[in-house]
Amino acid sequence: MHSSSATSNEHERQHASHRRDQAGTGMSRRGVLAGTAALGAAAVATAAPEAVAAPAPAAVPASPAGPATVRPDDARYPSLTRRGTNARFVGRPDYVRVAATTEQVVQAVQQAVLEGKRIAVRSGGHCFEGFVDDPSVRALIDLSPMNGVSYDAARRAFAVEPGALLGQVYRRLFTEWGVTIPAGATAEVGIGGHVLGGGYGALSRRYGLSVDHLYAVEVVVVDASGKASSVVATRESTGALGDLWWAHTGGGGGNFGVVTRYWFRDPAATGPDPARLLPRPPASVLSFSASWSWKDLDARSFARLVRNHGSWHENNSAAGSPYAGLFSVLMLNSRKAGTVDLVGQLDATGSGARRLLDGYLAAVGQGVGARPTASHREQPWLEANANVSESAPASFKAKAGYLRKRFTDLQIGVLHEHLTSAAGDALDGSVWLVSYGGKVNTVPVGATAVAQRDSVLKAVYLTGWDSSPQDSGPCLRWVRELYRDVYADSGGVPVPGSGSDGSFINYPDTDLADPALNTSGTPWQTLYYKGHYARLQRVKAHWDPRDEFRHALSVRPPR
Repeated sequence: MHSSSATSNEHERQHASHRRDQAGTGMSRRGVLAGTAALGAAAVATAAPEAVAAPAPAAVPASPAGPATVRPDDARYPSLTRRGTNARFVGRPDYVRVAATTEQVVQAVQQAVLEGKRIAVRSGGHCFEGFVDDPSVRALIDLSPMNGVSYDAARRAFAVEPGALLGQVYRRLFTEWGVTIPAGATAEVGIGGHVLGGGYGALSRRYGLSVDHLYAVEVVVVDASGKASSVVATRESTGALGDLWWAHTGGGGGNFGVVTRYWFRDPAATGPDPARLLPRPPASVLSFSASWSWKDLDARSFARLVRNHGSWHENNSAAGSPYAGLFSVLMLNSRKAGTVDLVGQLDATGSGARRLLDGYLAAVGQGVGARPTASHREQPWLEANANVSESAPASFKAKAGYLRKRFTDLQIGVLHEHLTSAAGDALDGSVWLVSYGGKVNTVPVGATAVAQRDSVLKAVYLTGWDSSPQDSGPCLRWVRELYRDVYADSGGVPVPGSGSDGSFINYPDTDLADPALNTSGTPWQTLYYKGHYARLQRVKAHWDPRDEFRHALSVRPPR
């Protein structure tokens, strides 16, 4: 996440879509959550903050080449202000500036600064919180026209603009050069915010995170005098520019400026051939699913299933594992959904793919007793990863945690209790256990701003409801109580320790900053950034000294 966009992800909507479509509106809402949360790392929207208090001078005159300005009386305004995936939040800015070039972004930022307006930025619109649609945001910069994907021979890297959607990026990189970046699985997620928090997805166990391949960023920043300009920071940059590049490899969105271009190149790549500068995805994958009916699961069999799944990931998440090409999501749905689902994909190339899949499904189901309904099919990689659309926006709340080990038996009991409670019978909720580790965990902790480099799973806690505000109360209460009870031994949040390792900034959760909900004594900054936060603050002080780019969970200037 960066200051250019709303997020991502991350999840297996494609493999579970047929089940959700058959299950009615509740599962349709869960499908929205799946796409934004589970498989693809959602990215924090890039909000920016109020400018330093000052009388608002006259606006900068718009040049013929300037960004389009859309005000509330414009027919385009509702479409541009309701683009966010989370219908829980709807903004009402004074205007939307639709930018198509870096120069136009500079103009838009400069005008907002001169007017003293709080800024927010949107590319894909997949932020989990209301950072972009905050009522105090008065100037919204829309980057959706900036969707180019090209090869930059001078930098020997692939240039991607923030408004490009993941499906477009995958299709262009693969069809023209046969390469890709490891990122989320929902085609409609904008790459803008997705990358900045350390985007991950189906190829991450084999190739690492999106930011592990980030070579450079172009960022529109505002200096101490209030002047907006663009700078480029690369992997080879030193000093303040080197710090700026590093901060964009997992520091999250809405912190330092507006990213207007990314360049990607594998750190180990050599030579001038574009086809060798990024990972090559498999030609085909086995997309699979398995569903256990809640009618066939009691507390014992549920515990065995969750324990098996977690233990398998503990034992098969090394970078050199034969299962590096497998990615899955165990969807522990509330009993209202009727089933617990396992969905995923596995590299289908080579003669042993089916044997690996059978072994995985057998290990997860061993001793459970209840037999799942299972299916699989082989698909071209691009078909399985570039065509996943999502349903209409839904209201939802998401929370997250990294798992260094499987849930304890006590935590599994808590999950079962909440998923099968009276509330679990009545509302839409899920806990997603998402494959992680592999190559991700081979990168040194300090090499990027991503601080969590030894986890084997990500847990995502989700609930969704109809858009009317009165429907939110029971759902929010349920997911907050579930999360609190899972982490009861550490103050209601996943404090870094032997089993947990904090939370994922691409799944922002303002509850972590609420002392009534986080009683651990561990600040939200530590949960997201651990020991990296002080360096991020120094980058903030240098590149955004006026704190122009700010939201509820943005990096705070050092005191």
